[in-house]
Amino acid sequence: MCTVSNLGDQFGREFPDRWPNVPVYPQPVPWAEPYPYPTTNPYVKPTPSQIPHPFQPTQDALRECSVCGNTRAHRIHAAFESVERAPEVSKEDLDALRKEMGDLVKEGVTSFKLFMAYPGIFYMTDPDIFRTMQRSGEIGATICMHAENGPVIDVLVEQALRKGLTAPKYHALTRPARLEAEATYRAICLAEVADVPVYFVHLSAAEALEKVTEARNRGLQVSAETCPQYLFLSYDNYEEENFGGAKYVMSPPLRDKSKQDLLWRGLKFNDLQNVATDHCPFCMKVPQGGKVGKE
Repeated sequence: MCTVSNLGDQFGREFPDRWPNVPVYPQPVPWAEPYPYPTTNPYVKPTPSQIPHPFQPTQDALRECSVCGNTRAHRIHAAFESVERAPEVSKEDLDALRKEMGDLVKEGVTSFKLFMAYPGIFYMTDPDIFRTMQRSGEIGATICMHAENGPVIDVLVEQALRKGLTAPKYHALTRPARLEAEATYRAICLAEVADVPVYFVHLSAAEALEKVTEARNRGLQVSAETCPQYLFLSYDNYEEENFGGAKYVMSPPLRDKSKQDLLWRGLKFNDLQNVATDHCPFCMKVPQGGKVGKE
């Protein structure tokens, strides 16, 4: 799944400096690959699909963000941050949003992406997630979920910052696998009650896969993907010297190498249905000079 080409200024704001792993970059930080990029690799069968990832800033209409993500030529499976909104929204606004979601599904949009992570940016509360799931179930859409317990992660990040623990490895240590598993299980429970299919994007933790497997064994409409980095890289990469671990900062983070076999097993037995890139490459050096993560 592709993402935006500039970080931060896409929303007219910078990422919060409370994240030890996400520094405030000089704006803009360009994406390391153009879009679209070739998918004609003869060694990859079938040809990979490119799915752009439009972001919806707070209070913007879904249709405004769908313009960049849903081409007229190809009605592809598109994803949106569907109801990221201000704390106080009128009943009229909610009714308009419900109608807009239905209209987009009629036009070919098949999924809405929600975040349980990133408070203050993409994060949605459980009640908002549940309302969105209910509406998606009514109109036949799927929920795509980024499952990490964002508020608890923020507590761990704040504690790490107070101790001066800002090396790349603390990106992973403040985002333990159990918090991905907890969020995955919570999303599954909400989706079961709302009676809507849920698809977990970029699943990294074997503990989260366990929850997906349990749900699928119960016949629930649950599916998931993992990514190549979680199959071939591990937490050990964060320990590389000379700030080398910064090359592997992503969310969810890389996990313990001993758990990789469980992800491979999930692919073999169809508990994981897809391998996706969650593509968002950046260079270690930004155009203005200097190294990402440094002043």
